[in-house]
Amino acid sequence: MRIITTHINADFDGMASMIAAQKLYPDGLLVFPGSQEKTLRDFISHTLLYKYDFIKAKQVELGKVTSLVVVDTRTSSRLGPLAACLDNPGISVHLYDHHPESGGDMVGDFEVIRDVGSTTTLFTEILQEKDIDITEEEATIFSLGIYEDTGSLTHTTTTPDDMRAAAWLLEKGAKLDVITQFISHDLTSQQVGHLNDLVKNASRITIQDIPVVIATLSLPYYVDDFSLIVKRFLTMENLDVLFTIAAMGGRTYLIARSRIPDVNVGAIARDFGGGGHATAASATMKEMSTVEAHEQLIRSLHRHIRPQAIAREMMTSPAITAPENATLHHAKTLMSRYNINAMVVVPRMEPEPGSGDPFILGIISRQMVERAISHDLGDQPVQDYMASEVEVLSLNATLADIQEIIIEHRQRLIPIVHERELKGIITRTDLLNRLVN
Repeated sequence: MRIITTHINADFDGMASMIAAQKLYPDGLLVFPGSQEKTLRDFISHTLLYKYDFIKAKQVELGKVTSLVVVDTRTSSRLGPLAACLDNPGISVHLYDHHPESGGDMVGDFEVIRDVGSTTTLFTEILQEKDIDITEEEATIFSLGIYEDTGSLTHTTTTPDDMRAAAWLLEKGAKLDVITQFISHDLTSQQVGHLNDLVKNASRITIQDIPVVIATLSLPYYVDDFSLIVKRFLTMENLDVLFTIAAMGGRTYLIARSRIPDVNVGAIARDFGGGGHATAASATMKEMSTVEAHEQLIRSLHRHIRPQAIAREMMTSPAITAPENATLHHAKTLMSRYNINAMVVVPRMEPEPGSGDPFILGIISRQMVERAISHDLGDQPVQDYMASEVEVLSLNATLADIQEIIIEHRQRLIPIVHERELKGIITRTDLLNRLVN
């Protein structure tokens, strides 16, 4: 017996991928391993109830399953009771997924895994390649999968492949009015109340110069489509990073969203046994209170949020330089013209590529220049008065790196280099402005 399944709490991408997979595996049974999101349940009851034979995991004799087709996940813990099939002798496992790799992923006998915005995109491409015809209804279902997981093609995880797939489905008759009906959501009055509670219970912490908002909520019952509330919170407050911890119906749920590359919420959710993308992830904990989840989240944040690489954005570019043979008078003229107090000294001739010759010789300060000129030494070359011991940083240097050199090592400015090329400088004033702001 072959079954086609997806993750528990199935969404449109999982369901659409299951239906698409059945076109490749016509003998496969469509089996949900557990619950579905409320909007998906509504769609199935209104549209698909008598058109597809979805069955529940408890209706399957798991010991008789010989082939398992899993879509939109590679994590066995997200298969619910169907994970038991993996222990069947000689079981064949085919995997279709678009999520990032994580420890403990299943390994399939056949895999189609790629970094796109939706698993349905992968199936759409396969159907195109195999010239398998689809109906207008199927085109609409597949479009729902793509539009939901890509935020109507606006999420940062969206790729050109997703857009091409959506365009092909539109050509095949996908109905945008149906897609809009199920993808666009207004919050119910109950959801608005829960949103207000989240806002009231939210706290803000800063880790490695990154603001993170954590909101908690405890309810005696489960709230359908809680992720919609989280999404509205994120956009309403214009947050970069949001974690919500909600105790609902005897379980604790973590739902996370990130708009910046510095915080990979998928990696953090995996610490809780969940998963997802760098920008959107979730986890379900059966035996963990909101307090325990909050404490573990703080530890995970400190472990996963690395120091920000900010040298590129802090530096002044291009850097004003003086050749080694420039006179002190000329150096003073440059400093006055550009209103700077120090500059980098470079070789008179640019070093040959691969020669290994230094391309930064030192730093000359206004204080040193003016002192030398006051002793009638203005015609002397800057190389005789520069500080030759200079620490440099790369474009990816962090704030801590910059502070160490300027504050602890008392270097007036830092040359920022990339592949033996001076890209810019960071001064004490640049650092002070960053710390103040």
